[in-house]
Amino acid sequence: MPPAEPTQRSQSHRTQRKTYGAICAVILLWAACLLLHKPRAAAQPGSTGNAYVGSKACADCHQQIYDEYQHTSMGRSMAEITPALIRTLHLPASYDDPAKNRHFTVYANNGALLQGEFETDASGNEVFRDTHALAWMIGAGENGLGFLASRDRYLFQAPLSFYAKTQAWSYSPGYEFADYGFSRPILTGCITCHSGFPRPVASTNGQYEEPAFSEAAIGCEKCHGPGQQHIRAMTMRAAKGAKDDLIVNPARLSSTLSDNLCMSCHQGDDVRVLQPGKRYSDFHPGMPLNDVLAIFKIPPTREAPPDDDHVDHYYAMTLSKCYRASAGRMRCITCHDPHVEPSKEQAPAYFNQKCLTCHTSHSCRLPLEARQRSTPADNCIGCHMPKRAIQTIAHTNATNHRIVRTPGEPFPDLAFQQTSASLPDLILLDPSPGKQADSPPLLTLLQAYGELSASKPEYVEPYLKILDLLSRSQPENALVQAALGRRALKSGDMTQAEKYLRHSLQLDSTQPAVAGDLAEALEKLGQAQEAADLLRNAVEQDPFNPVLRKKLIVSYIGLRQYAEAKSALEAYLSVFPQDSFMRQMLARVQASSTSP
Repeated sequence: MPPAEPTQRSQSHRTQRKTYGAICAVILLWAACLLLHKPRAAAQPGSTGNAYVGSKACADCHQQIYDEYQHTSMGRSMAEITPALIRTLHLPASYDDPAKNRHFTVYANNGALLQGEFETDASGNEVFRDTHALAWMIGAGENGLGFLASRDRYLFQAPLSFYAKTQAWSYSPGYEFADYGFSRPILTGCITCHSGFPRPVASTNGQYEEPAFSEAAIGCEKCHGPGQQHIRAMTMRAAKGAKDDLIVNPARLSSTLSDNLCMSCHQGDDVRVLQPGKRYSDFHPGMPLNDVLAIFKIPPTREAPPDDDHVDHYYAMTLSKCYRASAGRMRCITCHDPHVEPSKEQAPAYFNQKCLTCHTSHSCRLPLEARQRSTPADNCIGCHMPKRAIQTIAHTNATNHRIVRTPGEPFPDLAFQQTSASLPDLILLDPSPGKQADSPPLLTLLQAYGELSASKPEYVEPYLKILDLLSRSQPENALVQAALGRRALKSGDMTQAEKYLRHSLQLDSTQPAVAGDLAEALEKLGQAQEAADLLRNAVEQDPFNPVLRKKLIVSYIGLRQYAEAKSALEAYLSVFPQDSFMRQMLARVQASSTSP
C-alpha cells in the first residue's frame, strides 16, 4: 500500500520547519561573529557627608567665573532639547545613503526635535519608518552636534549629527560602517565625559534613572569636587572672610593629580578599564585617577609611532620637549584655563602669551617677516601645534598636543621606552604617585588583555596566563568564572563551560551576556528548554541587545516552538526595524504560515 498523502496541516508544518531551519542557520552564523560585553555598573555620584550641589550653587559667590564658564565648550557640553534650542538648528534637513538605501530626516514638530530613518522599495514605497524624539544635544558646536534619543529610560545615539565644518547633517560617528538605527546604547564610560553627572542604573547596558542627569553640562564640581560642605562652611564664615580646604583647587594639586582630572576624559587610548569594584562616579577631584580607572596604551614602535590626535592630549603633551624639560612643572592647566575659552579669533594671541611665559619673542628662529605672513599672523600654535583631521570621525579636526619645533620632528626615544619589567607589553598611562613600578591588579589586566585580544592576537597568551592565575587566586569572582566559562565554551568543553558559567551567575545574576553563553552550552548539552528560559530572562535584563534576541529566536526554532519564535521575531523588529535581513525572515515566516 502506498504511503498516505500528507495532510495540509502536516505539509504546512514541514514548510514552517524548513523556513525556520533556514532562519536558524543564518542567525547562528551572524551571532557567532559578534562579541558580547558585560556592562559596567555605575551609580549616582556623591560621597558620604559631602554631596554634589550643582554649578548654579557656585554662582552665588563666583558669578563672574560662572558666567564666563557658560560660554566655554565644557560649559555647553550637553543640553536638554528645548524649543529655544531647536530654533538655533539647521532645520528641516535630510540625508540619503543610496548605497544602503537609507534615508533620514530631521525636523521640528510642536516644540519637539525629531529624527527619522526609513527605507523604500523599487517602487518608492516605504518599507519601514522609525522616528524618535530627541531628548539631549551633545557638544558645543565647535566640531559638531550629536543627539540622544530616550527609549524606556535607555539612552541611544541618534543616527545623524550636525557637522560645523560642512554645515550639514551626516552620519554620526560609527554609522558609516553599520546601521545601528536608534539602538546604539549610550554607556556610562562615554557619557560621563560629555555631561555633568549622569545617573545610570547599575548593571544595565545604557539605562538611566529619571531624570537621566543631575546636571547636564560639565560643571564646576567636575574639577573642584562636591561643594556642599564648602558652601556650608563659607556661608558660616562669610563675615570673617575665612577660607577652607573643603573644595579642590586643581592649581594647588600636584602636577600628576591635576593632570589626572583632565586625563579622565581627555586621554582615551587603546583600553580603559575600571579597577575592581569601582564605578566611574567613584573618581573625585584630588584623588589618583588610577584608584578608579586604569588607562593602557599599546607600546608604539618607530614603524608605528603614536600619531593620533583624537582624545590623546595628555600623552602627546608628555612627548613634547616643553613638557620633558619642565621637570614636572608643565601641566594641562599651564596653557588651559577651564573657566575661559578664547574665540577662534582670540586663540592665537591668547596662546602666544602662554608660550611667552617660558619663551621670548626671540626664541623663534623664523624671521618676524615670515611669521607675519602666516594666517593668522605670528601664530605659535599654528606652527607648533597644528590642527589635523581626526581619522575616526568625519569632518572633524583636533589640535596635535605634541608641541614640535618643526613639522615632521622625530619622536623622542622616550616614546619607545615606556614599558616596565612588571608590565612589558602595555604602557600604564596613569600610575598612582609613588606606585609607578607596581603591577596593575590581575583583574584589571584580565579585562585589558581581554578587550585587546579581540583585535590583537598577541594579547591572547597574556590574557590566558592571567586567567590561569586568577582561577587559583580569586575563584569566587564572577568575572573570573565567566572568563573560564567562555574559554571552555570556545574549546568545546560544554560540561566545564556549564559549571563555570552557572557559578558566575550564582555570584552575580545581573550578567545577561554570561546567561547567553550558558544558554549556548546548555543547548549543546541537550538542555534546550532551560537555555530558552535563560535567554528570555537575559532579554528582559538587556532588552536592546540584538545578539541575545536573535539567540532567543534560534532557541525557540530549535525547540520547534514556532509561535514563540514568530513572537520573538516580531518583538525583535519592533526594537530594530532597520534590520533588513530579519524583516525578510519575518516575511518568509508569514508566507509559510499562510501557505497550504
